[in-house]
Amino acid sequence: MLSKLRRAPLSGETLGARHYRLHLVRDLTFEVIPLKSLDAAIEALPAGSRVSVTASPVKGQDATCEITERLMELGHEAIPHVSARLVDDRARVSELAGWFRSAGVSTMFLVGGDVESPGAYSDAASFLRDLLECDHGLSTIGVTAYPHGHPLIAEEVLHEALHAKQALLAEAGVEGYCSTQMCFDPERIEGWLRGERAAGLTLPVHLGISGVVDRAKLLTMGARLGVGPSLRYLRKNRAAIMKLMTSPNYDPDHILMALSPSLDDLGVTGLHVFTFNQVATTVTWQSSHHG
Repeated sequence: MLSKLRRAPLSGETLGARHYRLHLVRDLTFEVIPLKSLDAAIEALPAGSRVSVTASPVKGQDATCEITERLMELGHEAIPHVSARLVDDRARVSELAGWFRSAGVSTMFLVGGDVESPGAYSDAASFLRDLLECDHGLSTIGVTAYPHGHPLIAEEVLHEALHAKQALLAEAGVEGYCSTQMCFDPERIEGWLRGERAAGLTLPVHLGISGVVDRAKLLTMGARLGVGPSLRYLRKNRAAIMKLMTSPNYDPDHILMALSPSLDDLGVTGLHVFTFNQVATTVTWQSSHHG
């Protein structure tokens, strides 16, 4: 049973809520993408960062593995994404498991992927079932969560898949977490998570938020990532959209301050920051949260 939400007073956050929010910001995960801008993104990372590496349907899964190894050689904690629909067959699952083990990868993040013509796996759960039967060497596996739904998948299917993946991880004795899609609507996030907790979701949650990115890129990439409903929230929320349109970059504090009273209570244990490879501006923002 969740503890009752501690609301911050009108004057601002409680001291405990502020401390927890700042802890999450200091310990965030940077997501990078295999694009031409990757080198500059990697160069801007603080020493010993936790970095999530996306799986590109254009570049393929091998590119993600190569970038992961590069980041690890530089002293970062790298988390490769695996797109289930990019995996051809069970033999490839075994190869990936062997690579995790030999490369010393401790955490991976599993996505279904939006590839039109999938290989042997049409969803993440079927891939996960086969992976967990391999000698993978992983200690933690992250899975996706969708507070705002998915443009191609019914919400009930998303709900069932999330709980099925939680059950598979628990049965295998592997630590897990779920990381949400990028979302801008704090009420939607809180309502979704309260509902999932009530329905038995026990996985720690990593909140997917935009980094400090150029507003034009945010709106363009956000639409491509299927977060149109959340972007519409920004348009309806006059204060948020006015701030976005009168500043060159989006500021993640917009959503973190709104959710601050409930982050700890709802089991949000991490921040997954979509940088779109604009790492430097997000690092500057992160550095301003030392107080």
